[in-house]
Amino acid sequence: MSFKNGLKRFFGIKSEEDLKRIKTPKEKAKEFFESLLFAGIAAFFIITFIIQNTRIPTGSMEDTILVGDFVLVNKFIYGSESPKYIPFTQIEIPHFRLPALRKPRRKDIVVFEFPGMRDQVYADERGVNYVKRCIGLPGDTIQVINKVVYVNHKQFWIPPNIKYIAGYTKPKDLINPDIFPTGMPWNEDNYGPLIVPKKGDTIQLNMDNVAQWAITIDREYGKRVVDVNNGIVTIEGKPATSYTFKKNYYFMMGDNRDDSLDSRFWGFVPDSNIEGEAFITLFSWDRDIPFTDFFRLLGSIRPDRILLLLH
Repeated sequence: MSFKNGLKRFFGIKSEEDLKRIKTPKEKAKEFFESLLFAGIAAFFIITFIIQNTRIPTGSMEDTILVGDFVLVNKFIYGSESPKYIPFTQIEIPHFRLPALRKPRRKDIVVFEFPGMRDQVYADERGVNYVKRCIGLPGDTIQVINKVVYVNHKQFWIPPNIKYIAGYTKPKDLINPDIFPTGMPWNEDNYGPLIVPKKGDTIQLNMDNVAQWAITIDREYGKRVVDVNNGIVTIEGKPATSYTFKKNYYFMMGDNRDDSLDSRFWGFVPDSNIEGEAFITLFSWDRDIPFTDFFRLLGSIRPDRILLLLH
């Protein structure tokens, strides 16, 4: 069957001869499976390169996005990417990215592949997507002062549905040992200043800052390459006094600022991990209700969140 005829079958376009001729059961079965095949190919193409639905499992973006929201993701705006992994495995395969319409901007709600916890080169499970607000672009300086975010020393735009659940602000001298980068005397409420790496930018490496940049450099190589031997910083065993970044990076935060595992804790998001922009809530319900209680689940649908544009 030609591709042209296949498209006709998929869209249900029939010739006058087809309409007049009575088909045998075998021909009908063949036609059904051909249409099913083309529908599957079309669905795969749409999900891979155009628009994808993702379910929100955590409350890190409340009250902009709620747990149980089904969100549509615009995949082609940042450059659609072919599948990275063999389905149902974590085995990476050759992949490519189409040209982007534009780069992520500050304020965008971005879907991206989680790069891993603070001290991990890779996440434990590959292909897991997070949804956060883009706060910092490549080259930006990020700082949080008493929960207020500053970008390039100016107060950042406040999301309309920003949320704080803690009734206090952690003082500057209360250091969180889990903060990114390793060893910095900060916490999530008083953070930085920290510069977001930009492709082509060169930093100096020394004993004072190697812990700050080691994991980002390791992630660029995809393995552990940064080490210190006898007080000398090395990359792949060779002495290094500087490093030039190979990728652009972004700093992401959740709108639920006191309950968000974000760049403050695990670091930067490389441009290669960007999947798309979340732009609309398709519908929403209470995900804590099991499917076995179908009618109560159906009754938990939130009508005010159906086809709700995200900002």
